Amino acid sequence: MDKSLEKVRHSTAHILAIAIKELFPKAKLGMGPAIEEGFYYDFDNLTITEDSLKRIEKRMKQIIKQNLKFTKSKVPKANAKSLLKDEPYKLELLEDLTDKEISFYTSGEFKDLCKGPHVSSTKNLKAFKLLSVAGAYWKGDSKNKMLTRIYGTAFKTEKELTEYLVQKEEAEARNHIKLGKQLGIFTINKLVGKGLPLWLPKGNIIKEEVEKLAKEKETEAGYQRVTTPHIAKKELFLKSGHLPYYEEDMYPGMKMDDGVYFLRAMNCPEHHLIFKHQLRSYRDLPLRLAEYGTCYRNELSGTLAGLLRVRMLSMNDAHIYCRKDQIEEEMKSVIKLTDDYYKIFGLGDYWFRLSLWGPKNKSKYINEPENWKYSEETIRKVLKKLKVKFVEVEDEAAFYGPKLDVQFKAVTGREETLSTTQLDFAAKTRFDLRYQDKNGEMNNEVFVIHRAPLSVHERFLAFLIEHYAGKFPLWLAPVQIKLLSLTDRNAKHVEKLAKEFKKENLRVELDTRSESMSKKVRDAQTELVPLILTIGDKEQKANTLAIRTLDGKVKFGVKTKDFIKKVKTSVETRKDANI
Repeated sequence: MDKSLEKVRHSTAHILAIAIKELFPKAKLGMGPAIEEGFYYDFDNLTITEDSLKRIEKRMKQIIKQNLKFTKSKVPKANAKSLLKDEPYKLELLEDLTDKEISFYTSGEFKDLCKGPHVSSTKNLKAFKLLSVAGAYWKGDSKNKMLTRIYGTAFKTEKELTEYLVQKEEAEARNHIKLGKQLGIFTINKLVGKGLPLWLPKGNIIKEEVEKLAKEKETEAGYQRVTTPHIAKKELFLKSGHLPYYEEDMYPGMKMDDGVYFLRAMNCPEHHLIFKHQLRSYRDLPLRLAEYGTCYRNELSGTLAGLLRVRMLSMNDAHIYCRKDQIEEEMKSVIKLTDDYYKIFGLGDYWFRLSLWGPKNKSKYINEPENWKYSEETIRKVLKKLKVKFVEVEDEAAFYGPKLDVQFKAVTGREETLSTTQLDFAAKTRFDLRYQDKNGEMNNEVFVIHRAPLSVHERFLAFLIEHYAGKFPLWLAPVQIKLLSLTDRNAKHVEKLAKEFKKENLRVELDTRSESMSKKVRDAQTELVPLILTIGDKEQKANTLAIRTLDGKVKFGVKTKDFIKKVKTSVETRKDANI
């Protein structure tokens, strides 16, 4: 966000606070920063709904028309306490400040604890919109009180605001929670708990098709599949380093008769044990172990959102155990595999983000400078050789090695990290990973590549639902064909066709209701079925099909055998069908 836009958004949040204090005098002020998509302000002692936003907006516009100046002043900390005596949350923020003089901004009669920046006058605030009301813990801590948060956005011009609102409307239409419910993909039930999705039959088909693709590709790439338990002893996670440092993100330990067990938050510790359960030769490397492993993370309930953030994660996970001289080729293969997946799903507009270590921040990273230098240079070399778009950021690596994220600009406008590959040279020490080299000596220079090109399964499917707007390609669609009978006398022929399609492993549903054909077609289109076949007397007599696609194309007189052949080719190759 550029500085001038940040000023506009921060200033608009300031005006929101003025309007709230005028309309709801008993409300108490929290924080009101500019954020990536706009701004928000938190309030206590404020009970409103989204229906209240129009009234608040109206008052904000009236305030803006007054052409109020944003005037900065500094006062001693003792005086600041006096000014904020009726604002407990501002007083708490004040206590965190070490400055002797405290910055305030004044607009008309309103004075707020604030470091800025702001525009010079409200006349510079030309385009804003209040968006939603939500609950938010004070300072983001669940131990604190829940406040009322009002979200809004602001731009320099009405044109930019309109473009943003149109994009937001499109994003809402693609919202995976809304579409997930409409299309019967998943549900979340309070008896099970937040962040624990139940996959419905149609959703499970999509999920299994993605898994099937991953398993095919990984088999071709030389991966071996393993299965590991969902729980393990405390000692394993102490050895891996998850305990005690990651304990807050794990579910509490379960005391059993033979020790304390934890639900796993990662698959890697158990994969390391599989690596070392037998003597490995240099000829065995690289060893690629893959698993659709389920992990569990104790996310705060307020952060959970549909499939985007969950407590049960099915990970397209794998660990590659290799020698130092094999890192380049293995990283190249992982990037190529990732690119292959994205081409199949029709995903573009992505780039790689190489996170490097911070040599000065020695407490944050494993102290192996030579390995850091070699691994970072190697990954950079691979990215350049493959001519992929990438950026570098310092001091953001994992503590055990550099990481390579895939960043997407989603159709909804969000920038997302969809998959991660990490190079690990700490596991060899923690787990004493070794192999027998050419000289028959034991060598512990075992490097581990953690990779999940299809990300957390739930997050990836949320991304796909929104990317396709629920209109899945034929190979991925839970229902590929919808058969509609024109009249009751066509019902038996439609049932016969359905059996024929199912024998070819095509996913088909029937609609033989005594409804008009137009209603049946509309219902099938609402369900976003890729191929809709309408069967009347003419089609039954000639044993042909009338085909309608979701993009509005209609084709008559198609022979059943030709149709099946084309659909099967499309499904098997995972490419568009030319029907």
